[in-house]
Amino acid sequence: MTSAAEIIQSMHAKFNADAAAGLDLVFQFNIEDGENYYVIVKDGTCDVQKGNDANANVTLIMDTETFVGIMSGETDGMQAFMGGKLRTEGDMMLALKLSELFPA
Repeated sequence: MTSAAEIIQSMHAKFNADAAAGLDLVFQFNIEDGENYYVIVKDGTCDVQKGNDANANVTLIMDTETFVGIMSGETDGMQAFMGGKLRTEGDMMLALKLSELFPA
């Protein structure tokens, strides 16, 4: 299985800068059985960091399996949310932007 760290590192390659034009957002990923990461999307750029950002616009909380599934496109994020495998804190609607910013 691919690890959360490998998925995080691949986010730069998947990043859709056009979809990020004019945005200034922080996505926090809390991986319950692994390490936490945050992604800063600002004016068409993407910066991925390990750790926590207290100013995150939205925090997504899940286990590694769910994270890998959603980011690889194998798991539907909305189904994971409805099934209780994904929880959010903050502006939940921003989570929907992830599929535009990081297409599978």
